[in-house]
Amino acid sequence: MASFSIRSTFAGAAALTTITTGAFVVPAAAADAKAEGSAFARCAAVAGDLAAHLADQASAQHRAAVVARKRHEAHVAHAERAARERAAEEAAAKAAKAKAARDSAAHASRSAAQGRGTLGGWVRPVAGTIGTPYRATSSLWSSGHHTGVDFHASVGTPVHAVGAGTVVEAGWGGSYGNNIVIRHADGMYTQYGHLSSLGVSVGQTVSAGQQIGLSGATGNVTGPHLHFEARTAPSYGADVDPLAYLRSKGVRI
Repeated sequence: MASFSIRSTFAGAAALTTITTGAFVVPAAAADAKAEGSAFARCAAVAGDLAAHLADQASAQHRAAVVARKRHEAHVAHAERAARERAAEEAAAKAAKAKAARDSAAHASRSAAQGRGTLGGWVRPVAGTIGTPYRATSSLWSSGHHTGVDFHASVGTPVHAVGAGTVVEAGWGGSYGNNIVIRHADGMYTQYGHLSSLGVSVGQTVSAGQQIGLSGATGNVTGPHLHFEARTAPSYGADVDPLAYLRSKGVRI
């Protein structure tokens, strides 16, 4: 009986020890598992926060990129618009300058034509006012009257052919001094006297308005001027009213 009791006691003690030990082991494993779960949860929370932060950062960068792109596009559009406006302004200024130059040239041409009395291709012989008129009487002239009309013109003033024609005389003409006579297509002749210089020669074809010489005071004169005649023949004594002849060609004097 005693032996059984000891074994029973030892068996009971071993069982108690096993149960007791198990009681201590089980709580330790549960604590470790709980600690691991808590650490994972914290890591997951940190990872979630980091992911959210990165997402927010990416979204902010995207928005900033969109804003920057829009600003760049607006800047480019503004620069292109400004360039187009500058080009348009420059083109308009260039066109206005060209028009002003054309208008100025046209005005100068009209003024020059009016100064010469140009109309229908015929011109006045010199830019000067009328002095002695046609048919003025005086003992100064061998015929007793003036066979042409005098234009006030200082020495060296350009003299022009009143109309197109052919030079039939160019040289010394006695009392006329240096003179030129031109035959025109209508069979009439014009004479230019008292020249200081001759610019054409006999046989030469001239056009209306062409410079043929320079005014002067050669021959029988009391001062520098241009003596201008219109004739039905090339020689002295065939004169007609020179201003009436020019008027018939449309020249206003």
